[in-house]
Amino acid sequence: MRKQVIGLTGVLGLLAGCALPVRVPDSGPKYTPEVPAATAPAPVAEAALAAPPPKPGARTAEALDTTTEAQRAAATATPAPAAQAPLGKVSVSLGDPTAPGFWLKSALVTAPGPGLVKIASGQTVQVELQPGAAAAQLSLAAYRALGLGLTDLPEVEVFPR
Repeated sequence: MRKQVIGLTGVLGLLAGCALPVRVPDSGPKYTPEVPAATAPAPVAEAALAAPPPKPGARTAEALDTTTEAQRAAATATPAPAAQAPLGKVSVSLGDPTAPGFWLKSALVTAPGPGLVKIASGQTVQVELQPGAAAAQLSLAAYRALGLGLTDLPEVEVFPR
């Protein structure tokens, strides 16, 4: 019996040691570049461009587009930058309707980042620019915010932000 008590005490001691917190050394201060307020554009926060995925079984544009009215208003509130050179123009089709948020996948883009899309009527929407194939795709939320028909293939001008 004594051997069992000693063995059990040893096992419990080892398990208790597993619960001790491990201290990870601090890697030092993080670098955050500062952008002067006068020259920095005021893009919509990335959280405003993101949205939760649609519920399983969603079939309509309203059910698949999970962005809120506030997110749509924020994404369409900023006009195209006058001084910023566009990346180019592309014809877009509707992208994956189950991929939430405001985004554009295009060969004009080599790295993800904030951007803006402008259609011929002058309407704009802020999007996340994502690298893509030669055939550019625009998100369902961006299509709806711009008032485009889901089968439209509009030419858009793409701006970095």
